[in-house]
This record gives sequence, structure tokens and C-alpha cells, in this order.
Amino acid sequence: MNVKQLRIFLAVAHTQSFAEAGKLVHMSQPAVSLSIKSLEDSLGGRLFTRTTRSTLLTAEGQKLLSMAKSLVDAWDKVENELKQRFTLDRGKIAVAVMPSFAASLMPKVLMYYRQKNPNISIEIHDVLTDTVVEMVRAGNIEMGISFEPENTQDLNFQALFNDRFIAVMHHNCSLKNEKELTWKQLLECDFITLQKPSSVRNLIEMALAKEGMELHVAFDAHQLATVGKMVSQGLGVAVVPALCEAQMREQGAICLPISAPIISRHVGIITKAKVPLSIAAQEMIDTLIETFKNISVH
Repeated sequence: MNVKQLRIFLAVAHTQSFAEAGKLVHMSQPAVSLSIKSLEDSLGGRLFTRTTRSTLLTAEGQKLLSMAKSLVDAWDKVENELKQRFTLDRGKIAVAVMPSFAASLMPKVLMYYRQKNPNISIEIHDVLTDTVVEMVRAGNIEMGISFEPENTQDLNFQALFNDRFIAVMHHNCSLKNEKELTWKQLLECDFITLQKPSSVRNLIEMALAKEGMELHVAFDAHQLATVGKMVSQGLGVAVVPALCEAQMREQGAICLPISAPIISRHVGIITKAKVPLSIAAQEMIDTLIETFKNISVH
């Protein structure tokens, strides 16, 4: 039994005529008769009683009628939804995004995506960098935007731009008038950073260790927004991705570049290796790539 046979069955049941049913399904009367016979043979009995004047459903045909309607309706619904998804007329995409990107650059990307695909629903999970990687790796989400993971064995990473870390400080800090700061200057101040095992903190500590310097932390927090609040209260200085610059300035902090050593990290798209993406997700990736060809990050 297949959907084509069911459509022919429903046409015959509706018209009570093999000839009229043929017109509905664009088939000849003999072809309709052959299809019904094949359906009856596969099911093991007659679905219609035919006389010279009428074609009526048997009791078994009546039983099949309601089920056939439900099956064909479900088939049409699935077929229509998939066609809409392939043409991006319908669908949903979920993206995991690290908070610094979600708050600064993601709105522009979403605007471009929405202009091209107004019928796609978008769900943004603004979660910590490590959580973005975990969600993609576990298959809970199709794609994420974050710093390049240290372990990409089962992941694909496509870089969008390089993010250089910057120093942030209170407007009364003695370093505020410098054009560029060194780590030696920063480490003489009370230092505020993210809690372990934050990838940002790990990156800072590893970069300093290569230069023979040690990070002494006065305060740490779980979110960069909290770090910014601490800086704005004059509790110390911090080093954050340049993606956070607008957010830090809004909280009243002063932002300056750092040298010796320069710390930077690629920001890009994370997907699971060897797993095909939905049309909507691939369209989001194309939008991200196109967006960062045409705009300056900093």
C-alpha cells in the first residue's frame, strides 16, 4: 500500500465512479481499476462493490476510508513542511553564541538574516564560550559562535576574525592616559578576571607564563558583565576580548590596547564534523561569512 494508491482509493470513494475518479487523479479508467485491484490484492479483500449503476464501499472499504484520509493528510503536511524548509519559507534555527558576540555583533547578523529569510524563527542561546562548544559537540545544537576551541578533533571551525584582548580600567586609574599598556603595568594593579576554568582566563595565564609572568588575581567572577561592573566601581583593572569594548565603555570603563605580550584569539563558527546542516543553518553560516567580509569588527 502506498500513498498513490490511497489517493486513487479516495477519489473512487468520493466520486463513486472509476471513470470520474480517473479525471480527478489524471489517469485512465483502466489504470484506476488496476491500481484498486493491486491495493485489494495487497490487503487481501475487496474494497468496493461494483454494479452497472454504482460503485460502493464495502465494510472494509469504509474502515479504510477514514484511515486513508488521515494518512494522506499527514503525508501532505509533511511534504509541504519539508518543501517550505528547503525553500526557507518555514523553519527554525537555534544558535549558541558567547555573550560578548551576542551582545555586540549578533544583532547585525540577525538583521541581515531576517531580511533574507523573514519566515525562519531564530533561537539564540547566549552562553559561556565553553558551553557553546559543549552544546555543539553533544549535538544539542547545530552551530555555535565562539573562540576557536583548543580541541577541534570532532568539530569544524571556520574563523570570522581575530579578536585582540584589551585592558579596561576605571576613569580614575593612574594608567588611563597611556596610549598603550604593558602587562607589567597591569599586573602592578589589582587584577579582575573570570573564574576558572574560563577559556579567557586560561588564555591569559598561558600567554603570561610564556613570558615568565604570573597572574595574581584580586577578584574573579563568572561573567564578563560582572567583571565590567567591578572595574566601573574602581576595584581594579581587567583584560577582556575587544568584542566587549562597547559593553565596557557603556559601564563607564576606559579601554586601552595592550602590548608585550599581545593576546588574541580567532572568533568563528563551530559545527560538528561530518554532520550535515539544515538549509536554515547553512544560510546562517553564509550570512555570517558575508557579513564579516563587509564590516569592520573593531
